[in-house]
Amino acid sequence: MSRMLDRLGRFAARRRWWVLGTWVVIAALAGTLATTLGGQLTDNFSIPGTEGQTAVDLLRERFPTLAGTDARVVFHSGEGRLDEPERQQAIKAALASVATLHAVTSVEDPFAETRPQLSPDGTIAYSTIQYSEQPGELGKEAVEDLDAAVEPARAAGIEVELGGTLPMTNDQSESGSSEIVGVVAAIVILLIAFGSAVAMGLPIVAALFSLGVGVSLITIAAALIDVPTVSIQLSMMIGLGVGIDYALFIVTRHRQNLIAGMDVIDSIGLANATAGQAVIFAGGTVVIAILGLWLAGLPAIGMMATATALVVALTVVVAITLLPALLGFAGHNVTRFGIPGLQPKDEAGERSVWRRWAEAVSRHPWRYLLSSTVALLLLATPVLSMRLGQIDAGTKPHDDTQRRAYDLLAEGFGPGFNGPLMVVADVPATTPHDEAVAVLTRLTEAAKADPDVVAAVPPQFNETGDAAVMPVVQRPSPQDQATADLVHRMRDEIVPTAVAGSDVSVYVSGTTSVFIDLSDRIGQRLPIFIAAVVLMSFVLLTVVFRSPVIALKAGVLNVLAIGASYGVVVAIFQWGWAKGIVGLEETMPIVAFIPMMMFAILFGLSMDYEVFILSRVREEYLRTGDNEASVVTGIASTARVVTSAALIMIAVFAGFALSDEPILKMMGIGLAVAVLLDATVVRIVLVPASMALLGDANWWLPRWLDRILPHLNIEGEAPAAGDGASTEPRGDRPATGPDRDPERVPIG
Repeated sequence: MSRMLDRLGRFAARRRWWVLGTWVVIAALAGTLATTLGGQLTDNFSIPGTEGQTAVDLLRERFPTLAGTDARVVFHSGEGRLDEPERQQAIKAALASVATLHAVTSVEDPFAETRPQLSPDGTIAYSTIQYSEQPGELGKEAVEDLDAAVEPARAAGIEVELGGTLPMTNDQSESGSSEIVGVVAAIVILLIAFGSAVAMGLPIVAALFSLGVGVSLITIAAALIDVPTVSIQLSMMIGLGVGIDYALFIVTRHRQNLIAGMDVIDSIGLANATAGQAVIFAGGTVVIAILGLWLAGLPAIGMMATATALVVALTVVVAITLLPALLGFAGHNVTRFGIPGLQPKDEAGERSVWRRWAEAVSRHPWRYLLSSTVALLLLATPVLSMRLGQIDAGTKPHDDTQRRAYDLLAEGFGPGFNGPLMVVADVPATTPHDEAVAVLTRLTEAAKADPDVVAAVPPQFNETGDAAVMPVVQRPSPQDQATADLVHRMRDEIVPTAVAGSDVSVYVSGTTSVFIDLSDRIGQRLPIFIAAVVLMSFVLLTVVFRSPVIALKAGVLNVLAIGASYGVVVAIFQWGWAKGIVGLEETMPIVAFIPMMMFAILFGLSMDYEVFILSRVREEYLRTGDNEASVVTGIASTARVVTSAALIMIAVFAGFALSDEPILKMMGIGLAVAVLLDATVVRIVLVPASMALLGDANWWLPRWLDRILPHLNIEGEAPAAGDGASTEPRGDRPATGPDRDPERVPIG
């Protein structure tokens, strides 16, 4: 592969106008198609094989008017009752206008005598609007039309807020400021790292190019399949970070080659063959790990992962094709036009800070190993109380209309009213109607008897009488653990007891119940997913470094760092520690898919730094046979680049923590903390300390495994004959002689 990448880099540099033009055409075409044919992103979650999904499918078949989405219009009067003639007339006029909107099938009357939807004090009322289409089909325009239709009520001095599924799922937060913060921070960090404005600009341009094409492709895909609303923001978050980092590694290697006196074209080819191959390996690992999210068995999560993996893959392709062309345009200027005071120094020199640090860790490995491990374990402690769940309008800022609607409904009708359960019954044709009514009435009474149930509506049958629905309003809020307990209690105890002896099938569903199913499914699959990713990384690292010890140690250290980042997320979002500092107004459960998504992303990203550092360490060990000196040199020579790359990642992820969207905020903080811990505690403390303690055992490889492992040289160079993998620890072997040839044969 290294020779192919060398030729690709040289070709891109020589034919730079052709390569640049090709990418410009690709970007323009993708952007045009996204503008003209792009679809609307939506959150149509389906969870195959769950009770909630079975009920949803049954509703679509037997209750088509209830199978679409819904919205709630909430009315509030600061003074006086809403059922006074003037206010009541204004509300009815507004709802009459709503009834004429596209796809609206029913509009509830808040003042109906049979089922009034007015709070006891008469100051809060609501109307549920039922649509025949799903949120993705309706789009944001439906929310805007609904908001305009209720204007007659506002004109009468009534506060009107919008809630329900339609506004929630079509609320795509703008994250532009988050990307801007990340890019600005990356510019500053790259200026410090390179000391050159030209070298700084190349990684930024490459990353933005891949992001533009990637987002366009995701938008086009949304016209054909359901793509979750948060996919673009997550893809931009990850793509911006890895795109800049991957380009950083290649530009750094190119600058080193030029400074060493190489020709520009030769330098680009060698940088693409060495650093470019490491980028392919790291990016491929990220893509595979993220695509592993399909193991969750959730199509929406899988599509979210696919969108993110697509952008990561594009950053890799851009890094090994477009970036060499840009380097060809820059020529020797990547080492010129330096900024005074920012020119990089020899970080691997005898007196460098990083070398002195690595030597100190190697002299006292137990001290550093134990203290760092204890610190990570303490940070991970909150994970023991992690509660997976799903956010709702109650987590939004207080000035958001959905949050105000949520609070008004909770005030007027109780917290559980914002996410009631929906009990759905499938009545066989052989069951007499009277018997079905008796069974479901018995179920209604049993549900009412539960202490966590406020109200249970009698069964409402469809026209053919073969299905019925029974809304159940619980006392606790939708996010409360007590609501999840109630759902399980109804499914395991209340429903089976009430329908025993009949042929009626009953399912507990509703949006709240479906999200509980989502959390349960992910909780069940998370250990399997983690085991699969860890096993994959173990195999890959064993092949790359020909050392199962190195691979096992890397897996353990990565799990420690990720566990610590989980703990920080739980402490902030679930416990509420420092929530005001990060812009949170309420505590919340951990969004169900985030731990799985974080693990996939972070395990892939950690491989990036692992390969970059340990490749240098292994190169030194193969040359000298001195484990401790190799570790010190490896850390000292890579610390500056790894630190710069990590700082860029942290800045990009932290920028998304400024978002008002809780999912993006949670992901941003979690990823930023994890990268910080990985690049500091793990890479420059635990890695050198553990390798110093293990000594030559780091490089132990059984003979039988040596025979079957493929030889994958991630450095982009081929070892000379005789520079094979050892089957024994190398510490007692000479650095030269018949068993060891220190020469390395460069490609090209």
